Amino acid sequence: MKVILTADVQSLGPRGRVVEVADGYARNYLIPRGLAIPATEGNVRSLEHRQRMARLRDERQREEAERVRSRLEGAVIVIQAKAGEGGRLYGSVTSLDISRAIREQLGISVDRRRIRLPQGIKALGTYEVEARLYAQVLARFQIRVEEAER
Repeated sequence: MKVILTADVQSLGPRGRVVEVADGYARNYLIPRGLAIPATEGNVRSLEHRQRMARLRDERQREEAERVRSRLEGAVIVIQAKAGEGGRLYGSVTSLDISRAIREQLGISVDRRRIRLPQGIKALGTYEVEARLYAQVLARFQIRVEEAER
C-alpha cells in the first residue's frame, strides 16, 4: 500500500514522502497513529500543493532576508549607554538593545535571537556583530557603543 508520511518515521523517511509499505503495517500501525495517510490521488495533489506553497514561502522569506542584509551589511549602529571610569559600562549591551537600535535607526526589524554577539559588550567601543537572517543569509555590521549624555 502506498502512503504519505505525515511525520518523520525512522525506518521509512521524512515527513511528506510517499512510500510503499505492507498493507497491515499501514492499516494497523502507521494510519491509526497519525504517522501516515493513504496515498490517494486527492491526498497526493494536496501534498504537492502544500510543498509548492512551502517553497514559495521559503523563497519570499529568503528574498526578504536578502533585502534586510543589503540594508544592514556594512551599517554602523550607534548605541548610547551609561559608562563609568575607563569606559566600562554599568550594564552590558544585549541583543535586545541591538535589535531596538536597528529598528530605530534603520527602520527594519531583526529578531533579537538572530543576532550573534562575539562576546558580551561591556565597554565603550566598536564591535563586529553578525545576524543570521535566514538559513544561508548572514549579515555583518558594526555596533558603536558611545557614552550616554549625563
